[in-house]
Amino acid sequence: MMALLACLAPASWAAHVYAQFGDIKYPAGFTHFDYVNPAAPKGGEIRMVPPTRPTNFDKFNPFTLRGTAPYGLGILLIESLLTGNSEEPTTAYGLLADDVAVAADKLSATFHINDKARFHNGAPVLAADVLYSYTQLTGKLAAPQYRTIYAEVKAVTVVSERVVRFDFLTPNPELPLVVGGMPVFSRDWGKVAGVAKPFDQIVSEVPIGSGPYKVASPAMGRDITYVRDPAYWGIDLPSRKGQFNFDRISFKIYLDETSRFEGLKAGEYDFLREFISRNWARQYTGKQFTSGELTKRAFENRNPGDFQGYVFNLRNPKFQDVRVRKAIGLAMDFEWMNRQLFYGLYKRVNGYFPNSEFHADGLPKPDELALLEPLRAQLKPEVFGPVPVSPSTTPPGSLRENLRQAQALLREAGWTYRDGALRNAQGEAFTMEFLNDQPSLVRIVGPFQKALEKLGITMTYRVVDFSLAKQKMDAFDFEVTTLRLPGSTAPGGELLELFGSRAAGTPGSANVWGIADPAVDALLQKVVTAKTRPELSAAMRALDRVLTHGYYSVPQYYGDAFFIGYRPGRFVLPEIIPPYYQADTWAMSTWWASSTNK
Repeated sequence: MMALLACLAPASWAAHVYAQFGDIKYPAGFTHFDYVNPAAPKGGEIRMVPPTRPTNFDKFNPFTLRGTAPYGLGILLIESLLTGNSEEPTTAYGLLADDVAVAADKLSATFHINDKARFHNGAPVLAADVLYSYTQLTGKLAAPQYRTIYAEVKAVTVVSERVVRFDFLTPNPELPLVVGGMPVFSRDWGKVAGVAKPFDQIVSEVPIGSGPYKVASPAMGRDITYVRDPAYWGIDLPSRKGQFNFDRISFKIYLDETSRFEGLKAGEYDFLREFISRNWARQYTGKQFTSGELTKRAFENRNPGDFQGYVFNLRNPKFQDVRVRKAIGLAMDFEWMNRQLFYGLYKRVNGYFPNSEFHADGLPKPDELALLEPLRAQLKPEVFGPVPVSPSTTPPGSLRENLRQAQALLREAGWTYRDGALRNAQGEAFTMEFLNDQPSLVRIVGPFQKALEKLGITMTYRVVDFSLAKQKMDAFDFEVTTLRLPGSTAPGGELLELFGSRAAGTPGSANVWGIADPAVDALLQKVVTAKTRPELSAAMRALDRVLTHGYYSVPQYYGDAFFIGYRPGRFVLPEIIPPYYQADTWAMSTWWASSTNK
């Protein structure tokens, strides 16, 4: 096979693995990842609550814009050519593909599909299925983010039955990872009498994937159960060995946090990731925790911190003045909230990539300046000074002093307090609506509201259900909301969808702010074309610096551990906890059932 791939392209890379920066831990012939137990027994079940906030699911197609698909579908049913691990941020090993060859000019990547790879309907996974998946995902009937993610793909060619080549527009070393991680599904999905339905009309049909699990019952609702496929083709692959050990994985959805926690105590499920500090500090007590039937544990990790913050919709004229955005940010008193509401469990977010090598700090470093200087005409002079840090009320600072600064900024921007409200020159009062689907946030938003009232700003709080919130966010029909972005050890093309100008004008994109800045676009290109880890770090810090100076968000807080409540007697955990992992995925993929859970 190496010889065949070498004939197809002038390869500088042909192997069982692709590493963006050449850092590979596991050589050819490795048998399993170190953090799994290759002898873990199969059987039992794990019942979980999704770490997302849906109130139900109404489709089985996770790749279209409208509706909500069940959690776990893309992880458990659908596979990709390559797969990453929880140890190496920018390295991926063979999954559907058993060989990847990257051309010397970095303008193409060629994959050979494993001869054993099979879909759940028994059909082999072929190059034509890869092409079909790409065509559907980048078509107009799929969610728009996929067109952004794969925008640098020039063409996809079926070279032979099991060989597919991706050609790229630019020599971007991340692109083999991007296309290697593309979901691959069968050409037969959604066919009726041999004729494929339009992609956005594939709703009730479960995807025909190749993953280790199938859907137990194809019925819409609030709960879903996946059953392990005993004939799963990849059970002994090095990138799968010792993983996905449970016979059944279920996700249960509750309409509110009270019933959700009562469900844990009642034995309705086994594993809950807690996101609310008050609950973690006060609820996880009682006889079930004392007896050991339930336990609470903070699982530490080395993941970059999540970004979480109030975000402004810049499409609204009132938020287009940076002085207004900066002034609103001065009204948040994190130190008081952390003491009084969060039990001291959180840290303040600074910038967009906290607790990571990608966080900008102090004055620009020489490697950042090398990227910023060519953009000087497009940047504010302040960008070349110290990066802003989130306002503090730690003495000698105070909320009163911060509000004085905010008042001065608003006055400069043309907003003055008169007739009982903050008003512009036309006499219009400054109001803003906070849109959210989490009733529990009311207690957190309250102090922020009161501080804004002292500036003459009225902020109303609108709680809607998850489905309506998603619809409004997809249409950019909001003023202010809260956004959480999981930290990444390997940022890349997905940032185009978050911060790129093209995404700003695409309904349904992740650029909810509406950021459309040529300097940001230029730095994003530096990120996705970085050839070394230091180059990536420099580009990310420069990007963080520019975004932070834009005051597009009011940074909130993050935690450096996963707060988990679970039933320890039902599970055995692997001895090694990997450095970079997400708690829910780690549990469902590497834990296994105890002798009492059969």
